[in-house]
Amino acid sequence: MELDWLLAPPLSETLPRQRVLYLRLRDAILSGRLAPGTRLPASRGLAASLKIARNTVLFAYEQLVAEGCLEADRQGTRVAALPARPAGRSATADVPTAPLRLSARAAAALQPAPGREAEALPFAPGVPDFGAFPFRSWRACLERAWRDAGWRQLGYAAHGGDPALRQALADHLTTGRGLPVDPAQIVITSGTQVALDLCARLLCDDGDTVWAENPGYLAARVAFGLAGLRVHDVPVDAEGLAPSEEDWRAYPPRLVMVTPSHQYPTGRVMTLPRRLALIEGARRTGAWIIEDDYDSEFRRAGPAPPALFGLRPDAPVVYVGTFSKTLYPGLRLGYLVLPEPIAADFARAAALAMRAGQGVEQRALADFMQRGHYTAHLRRMRVRYAARQAALRAALRDAFGPGVELSGGEAGLHLVMWLPPEVCDFEVVERAAKLGLGVRALGRYARAPMRCNGLVLGYGNLDEGMIAEGVRRLKMAVSP
Repeated sequence: MELDWLLAPPLSETLPRQRVLYLRLRDAILSGRLAPGTRLPASRGLAASLKIARNTVLFAYEQLVAEGCLEADRQGTRVAALPARPAGRSATADVPTAPLRLSARAAAALQPAPGREAEALPFAPGVPDFGAFPFRSWRACLERAWRDAGWRQLGYAAHGGDPALRQALADHLTTGRGLPVDPAQIVITSGTQVALDLCARLLCDDGDTVWAENPGYLAARVAFGLAGLRVHDVPVDAEGLAPSEEDWRAYPPRLVMVTPSHQYPTGRVMTLPRRLALIEGARRTGAWIIEDDYDSEFRRAGPAPPALFGLRPDAPVVYVGTFSKTLYPGLRLGYLVLPEPIAADFARAAALAMRAGQGVEQRALADFMQRGHYTAHLRRMRVRYAARQAALRAALRDAFGPGVELSGGEAGLHLVMWLPPEVCDFEVVERAAKLGLGVRALGRYARAPMRCNGLVLGYGNLDEGMIAEGVRRLKMAVSP
C-alpha cells in the first residue's frame, strides 16, 4: 500500500510529525479515502517507508485505536467500520443535516443588536477611575492571600463564599448602609449578572413574569429572558418605578427588578411612599423584589436613601451589590443579601448551580476591607467623583446654555442629558463615536411605548482636565 501522501508536503511548521501523521490518517478514514476493513502496514514497516521513527507511527495508531477509528488484532491494524453516511451525501462532505443555531431565548437576548462597546472612551458609562485605584494596598493583600492560601482557596469556594469576606461584608453593610446583616445571609457571586441569573433560576419557575424598569438595565433583561421568564416592562417616572393597578392585576409578578437608590439609567431616586407601596404589592402577590443597589456607595451629598431590604420586617427583598464600580470590573465579585428564612437553602442551591472560585481573591478582598482600605478608597472616590460631576455640569451649562436639562447625579458615575425632540439621541451617539466619545443613547434602554431621548454621560473615567475638550466634541455631535 502506497502511503507516502501521509507526510507529503506541505507539513505544518508548528505541529510535531506524529501529530501530522495522526491527523492525516484520521481525515483519510473519516472521508472514506481509507475504506473500512483496510489493513494498514505494520508500524515498523510504515516507519521505514516514511523514513520516520517507529514511535511516531505508534502514537498515531494508538490514538486512532482509542478513538475507534482503527481496530487492532493479532493480524495487525485495520480501519474500523464507522457509522454509514446518509444516501446522497458526498464522501468528503461533513455538513450537518440541520443548520446550527442558538436557542430561541438566546436569539431574543440578542435583539436589538448590542450597542457599540466604548469602555475606554470619554463619557462611557459605568467605568470607574482606574488611575485612582490603590494598587499598592491591593497588591499587598493579594500577596498575603497567596502566601497563606490552602486547599480551600485553590479549590471551589465554600457555599456562599469565603467566610472572612462574608463577615467583612456584613460589617460594612451594617455600618455603611445601615443594614443589620448576618454573614450567613450573604452569598458571594461572580458579579451582578451571575447574581441576577441565580435569582431568576432559584426564585422563579419557567414562564413566570418578571417586572423590569422601563427604561432600565439591559443586562438584567437578558438574564431574565435566558432563564425562561416573561419580561413585563413597567415605566419609570420622577419618583421611580410606577406600576399601575392594571400591571398588578393583569401581569402579577413573581420577580420585580429595581434600582431604587439611583435608577439606571435615568438616575432618579425612588421615593419612600413608592418603596413602601412596592413592598406591600409584592407581599400581596407573593413576589420577590431584587434591589440592585449598585451606585449607593457613591453618594454626591447626604446619606443614601433607605434600602428596600430591611425597610419592613420580613420584606420579600433580595439585595444585590457589586465591587465592579467601587474597585474594578475585572475582579468579577459581587454579592447577594438574602432574607434569613431562605438564606441557607439559597446558598446550597447556588453552590449546585455554579461552582464558585476566586478563593484567593475573596480572601484578599476580605483582608482589604478588614484593614480599612476599602472604606478609605470609597471616601476618596466620593470626593473625586463629586468634583468631576460638578465640573461636568458646569461645562455642559456653558456649552448648551443654562436651560440644559440634566437628571441623576445624586449618586453613581453618570448623568443624563435630555435632548429636544428634533435631535435624535442615536444619531448623536454615532457622530460622537466618530469624535472619540463613548456616550450612549438613553433611547437604547427604553422599550415601546416608552420613548426616551437623551444621552447617558459617564464621568467616572473622565479626568477633570479632559472635561472641557470632551464637552466641546459633544457639542459638535449634538449640533453638527
